[in-house]
Amino acid sequence: MKNSVHPTCLFGAIAGDMIGFRFEWNKCTDLDFALFTKNPHFTDDTVLTVAVADAILNQRGFGEAIVEYARKYPKAGYGSFFRRWLANDGIEPYNSFGNGSAMRVSPAAWAFNTEEDILREAEYSAAVTHNHPEGIKGAQSVALAIYLARVGTGKDQIREQVETRFGYNLRRTLAEIQPTYQWDSTSPGSVPESIIAFLESTDFESTVRNAILLGGDADTMAAIAGSIAEAYYGVPEEIVSEVRKRLPADLLDVVDRFQIYAI
Repeated sequence: MKNSVHPTCLFGAIAGDMIGFRFEWNKCTDLDFALFTKNPHFTDDTVLTVAVADAILNQRGFGEAIVEYARKYPKAGYGSFFRRWLANDGIEPYNSFGNGSAMRVSPAAWAFNTEEDILREAEYSAAVTHNHPEGIKGAQSVALAIYLARVGTGKDQIREQVETRFGYNLRRTLAEIQPTYQWDSTSPGSVPESIIAFLESTDFESTVRNAILLGGDADTMAAIAGSIAEAYYGVPEEIVSEVRKRLPADLLDVVDRFQIYAI
């Protein structure tokens, strides 16, 4: 059942990042873990999501915006290949098939209103770094799931459409995945699991908990799952409030302007 909450966008990905960051290298086994701690930490998932939103708002290149924001927040936890790309001014993509393209794609799924446009922009946002087919596929699959959720599509139909278009196996259960799941930052090894975390959820909070309790790349998987859950359930006001308190003013300004633009 969908929650009756004020609609938001981008807060789902950012909340997932903030909640999941402390479990990225510290596997969580407590089903009732606290969602937020006093440490107002966010990672590259948040920074680059905001960068993609800024690019859309200001009609500029995704690569340009990503370089600008990554340099503004240089200690947000970027991978080694991304750091080399950044040092080279983001001139050439590096054929990544990591999950970084999927973690930052949510603005593209909110700013456009047809599947064709959303899949195109998801590809563009991915390809500046993640031009490997699997990197593009990861971004597009998450963008499609967000779009379908925000227009009222049911979970069975979301599963079927994402499976049909992208070939992911979304019929597995979390109970089947979790016992042998290992930390994996690739798109094929984390995006389907993140989508399943949403498909098995009952609300926004349970989605994020599902993603984190898999024991993988927790902040990114929770950001991906949370971005879909936001479109389907909305984000509870108390979680939005915690996110707002933790975001720097410049990032929050972009998020707030994007709400007006996209909703």
